This record gives sequence, C-alpha cells and structure tokens, in this order.
Amino acid sequence: MTDTASTDPQPGPLSGVTVLELGVFIAGPYATMQLADMGARVIKIEPPAGDPMRASGPFLDGESSPFIRLNRNKESVVLDLKSDAGRAGLRALLAEADVLVENMRPGALRKMGFGYEELRGDHPGLVYASASGWGQDGPLAPLAGLDIMAQARSGLMSITGFPDMPPAKVGVPISDLTTALYVALGIVSALHERKESGHGQYLDVSLFESAVSLAVWEAGSYFGAGAVSRPNGSAHQAQAPYQAVQVADGYVTIGANTPATWSRFCSAFDLADLEDRENFAEPALRFENREALIAVIEDRLRTRTIAEVVEEMNRVGVPAAPINDYGEVFTDDHLRERNFFWTSEHPRLGEVTQVGNPMRFSRSQLTEGPAGPSLGADTDRVLAEFAGEERATTASERAADGPASHDSTKDES
Repeated sequence: MTDTASTDPQPGPLSGVTVLELGVFIAGPYATMQLADMGARVIKIEPPAGDPMRASGPFLDGESSPFIRLNRNKESVVLDLKSDAGRAGLRALLAEADVLVENMRPGALRKMGFGYEELRGDHPGLVYASASGWGQDGPLAPLAGLDIMAQARSGLMSITGFPDMPPAKVGVPISDLTTALYVALGIVSALHERKESGHGQYLDVSLFESAVSLAVWEAGSYFGAGAVSRPNGSAHQAQAPYQAVQVADGYVTIGANTPATWSRFCSAFDLADLEDRENFAEPALRFENREALIAVIEDRLRTRTIAEVVEEMNRVGVPAAPINDYGEVFTDDHLRERNFFWTSEHPRLGEVTQVGNPMRFSRSQLTEGPAGPSLGADTDRVLAEFAGEERATTASERAADGPASHDSTKDES
C-alpha cells in the first residue's frame, strides 16, 4: 500500500531523535535497534571491554555475527564511567540527547551518578528507559534476571512443550525481545507526550512483567473459569482444529477453527461425515473432543504430503502452513520478494545480510545503514562533535587505557 500524497521516501519517523544506549546483550540493544531502524541516531556507549554480546559466536573474521546484526545502524563510543574523563564524556552526550536506554542491574547507573533522579534536573526533557529482570522496585528487584528466569517465573515455561515432558522455554528469548519492544513503544509514546508537556519521563519495563503480559488466553481461563493452563504442544488453548497434524512426510499446521473454515476443510478432504458427528458439531465440542478429532484427521491425511495438504487448504481458503526450519525461512521466496532481507556494510566483512524490520510505512523510509560497529569505532568523532576536540581526545585516550566501567556479567538485566 502506498501513500497517494507522496511517492518520495521521507526520512525515518524518528529522524532527529538522539538516543544514548547503555545496553548489553539483548533487551536494551534490541530496543534501540528498533529506534535506529526508524531513523533515530543511536550512540551505543560501551565500557573498554565492550558489550559482552561481542563475545557471542559464531564469529566472522573475529566479529560476532549476532552482534553486528543486533547493533546495526548504531555508533560505538567507548567510555570508562569509573574515570572522570568517561563521566565527563557521558555528560557531554547527555546535553544533546533525547533518550537514554539502559538495562543494567537496578541502581548500577545511580551509583555512578547517572540515575534518572540525578539527571532530570539538568535534563528535564530526557526520556530515560530502564529494562531489568524484575523491575526497579519490589522484592525481586535486586536479583539478577535473565530471559529464562523470566520465562520460568512468568508461567511461559509451564505452558510450553508437551504434557508430561520436562520444562521447555520458547525457542527465542521471548522475554528479552518483548521487553525491548515495550521499551521502544514506551519511548515513542513518551516522546509524543513530550511535545505537549515539554517534559521527559522515566520508563520502567521488566522482563518478568513483559512475559506475564503475553498471557491473554491463560488470563481468560484463570480469571474466567479458575482453570490453570497446561502445555498443549502445538494445540491452541481454546480452539480446534488449530495445531500441527501429522501427514505422510511430516507435520503441517492447520487452522480450521471457525465454522466456515471447518466446513471447507471437511469438504476439501472428504471429511464431510465429521460435520455430522454429534461430538464435533460445534466449535466448543471440537475443542472438548480435540484428541479424538485430531486422531481422525491424521488418519484421513496419512497418505497426503505436506505440499499437497498446504496447496489444497490454500486453494479452499483454510489457513495452513508448513513448519519451516530457519534454513528455509532465510531463503523464503515470499520474504525475498518483499525485500525483507537487506545487506549492510561492515568495514571488515563487507556485505552483511540483515533480518528486516516488519514495520512498513507508506511514506517514511526505514534506515538500512551499516552493520554493528567495531568497538569504539566512533569514539573520537562523536566526542569531538559533542564535547570539543581537546576534551574528546583526552576522554578517548583514558577510556582506552582504563579499566572496564562495570562488570557487565553482573549488571545485565
């Protein structure tokens, strides 16, 4: 869909916004990646040892493959916040910043003099966002919190996997990633509000609460009927048939969960007799008798291939899809035709394939800039811009020679 008012790409919707990132691993950096994609200038502030994500493989000529994708469209500035010069450099950057994003252990930046309360007087327009495991207060706040702990305590692991099997987490770090998206959304909202009030504000987002917020069906079951959800494999929490079913050469997902799609599904695969069965006559009954229903469906489809089932269901308008591995995903024709994957430049590696941003604006142009920067690649230039040449050189030299500003393995959210 295009905007008829203008066919010329416009700058990203966050163009002109300056963001400082004091982030490690995923939650903070993924949030700022979203902002950078939308045109914000993101300055990633790292200790001399760098974001520990740089040590995560696989490696390409010594560069972390995940890091250079997660930190695209950013500049890297090295500051030792335990040194006077490093703190002076951060204060210079804050003078021009609109947003600060951090995901250190609660209180870590406050001890260095850079908590929100310490900054708000001199920077009343600053939007300050903190991502942490458990939030900035409450009994769990002092504890270390990683994605898997948030998945465990939030209930996500209690419903993931199959019944009577060991606990399983969601395959991607869903608590980290959801937190990051909430941080990005909160920042955009706070910037919008600042246009009216003239004031910035503080944003507190936790992995724990972000993960709990995903419990849409589970909350409905518990608060509506007092039922505690359990793992169902690929099956839906309240509808059927809506899951992966076995066919001749593997599994295929089907979504014949409405009266219309159920009827079309039955007609397409000679299952008309199922529509007449009393125990499958209504949606609630199909869910209640799901195990028996799926057994019949799999028996009828056991000679059909994945390709045949998907093609036939698509033909009659019933949702269906194969279960792709990531080798198939990253070579998918649909994604490639929509230019979802794009290439960025890295000074050592040349062209690097990036996973696209799913947001598509009719006028605004998302940023497709360089891959994640080398450690400290932009220190001198950025500090010269914000703090003056002489001061920048001193800060850069001290940062390079000094100790790490913090133990990132202890301060991560």
